[in-house]
Amino acid sequence: MGLFAIAALALWWAEARGWSSASFRVFFLFGAVINVPWLALGTVYLLAGQRTGRIVAQCLLVFSGFSAGIILTAPMKGAINPSDMPQGSDLFSALPRILAAVGSSIPALVIFGGAIWSAWRVMRGATPSVSSTVQRTVTSASKLAIGNALIALGAATLAASGTMSGRLGADTAFAISLMLGIAILFAGFLVASTATQSPTVKRSAELFR
Repeated sequence: MGLFAIAALALWWAEARGWSSASFRVFFLFGAVINVPWLALGTVYLLAGQRTGRIVAQCLLVFSGFSAGIILTAPMKGAINPSDMPQGSDLFSALPRILAAVGSSIPALVIFGGAIWSAWRVMRGATPSVSSTVQRTVTSASKLAIGNALIALGAATLAASGTMSGRLGADTAFAISLMLGIAILFAGFLVASTATQSPTVKRSAELFR
């Protein structure tokens, strides 16, 4: 949510004062490169467990630091028009664009695939995980299914900003897709988080009975 907030503030800053190199770099970094990977980390923790989650988190720290260094210092190929939303393909060389492609596509597949996997496992009456070390009790299969569907829909909404821009304009499309995507994702997380229970939570609840 913090990364989404920074990206949204950069968009607001650019719309209010005009696009500049600084506002676009911040928006590109937090909106297109490092945002979705950290969002997908939650899916990794839930499905693969703490050990795998910590390894992926360490990799993301390296990726985020490397990406920040590249995008905040990469030379731009042309001047920015303050009244129009810039495009990374017009301003950046190959490496920043590759980082954006990797940072948005692969994690989005993890989120979407994780949601589908969880829903499929719950429908079969199994634990929604890919590792035997992850032990969670499903307290409401219907809520978990709805939560995963919302998470998948939220990820798809965020990815649809390019399609919407052709009809609404880039600025309006990004603002609408950010607002709807974040709201749907957050709703999905809230619903799904109340549909499962870890052994630690169960033991704590039993102690207070």
